[in-house]
Amino acid sequence: MSRITLPRAARRLTVAAAAATTAVLLTAVPAAAHVEVESDRAQALAENVEITFVAESESATAGITQLRVVLPEGIEPADVVYGEGPTGWTFTAEDDGYTVKGPAVKVGENAEHSIVVRQLPDAKELAFKTLQTYGDGTIDRWIELGGSGGDEHGHGHGNEAPVLKLRAAAPGARTVGPSPSASPTPSATVTPTAGETASPTPQAAESRQGDDGGLSATAWTGIVAAVLVVAAAVVFLVRRRRGVQE
Repeated sequence: MSRITLPRAARRLTVAAAAATTAVLLTAVPAAAHVEVESDRAQALAENVEITFVAESESATAGITQLRVVLPEGIEPADVVYGEGPTGWTFTAEDDGYTVKGPAVKVGENAEHSIVVRQLPDAKELAFKTLQTYGDGTIDRWIELGGSGGDEHGHGHGNEAPVLKLRAAAPGARTVGPSPSASPTPSATVTPTAGETASPTPQAAESRQGDDGGLSATAWTGIVAAVLVVAAAVVFLVRRRRGVQE
């Protein structure tokens, strides 16, 4: 027969149950902070879709100052227009995404901003890798691509990138044409290329026309003066020769 009394056995079972419960809770609890992404029109090939990002703060000493978002395949920076964000924050397009930044939000507050995408790609889900920067220089890197991709609102685990799941495209939906060029319209002033000259000003054109089409007044004056000098010299020589002969 066992020598363990019932009270002692009950205490051991209680401790074991508490330990198991704690382990399960620690395993199930997601990361304390992350970036969420959501949209009311999360559907493949949908046009002019507003997407909202909420970057949760996990710092007790510094506020969020910047979010660097890498766009998923199928969305170009030229397809994105800034919506709203924290007071004083500005939007800058990058080669592979965009950056929104500005004065630090209050310590412990989340940083929320939105963008409008010209058209969502024909995909099942979109991952937006995000770098979250604080006023003290600390950076949270939400860039991992997990197997589950988070839930429908982009709630991830660990350091996973926020993911937006898309519904299937509507019947008849098609991909729109490429985005208009983001390059500025050429100005009226054209820089001449090799072998070409820039259009001259009216004054320069008039001066050049005088050079090409005939002599200027100054040139004619000089020629006349030279002719008069030569004629005077000839007369002088003729008179001198006559004086010698006489």
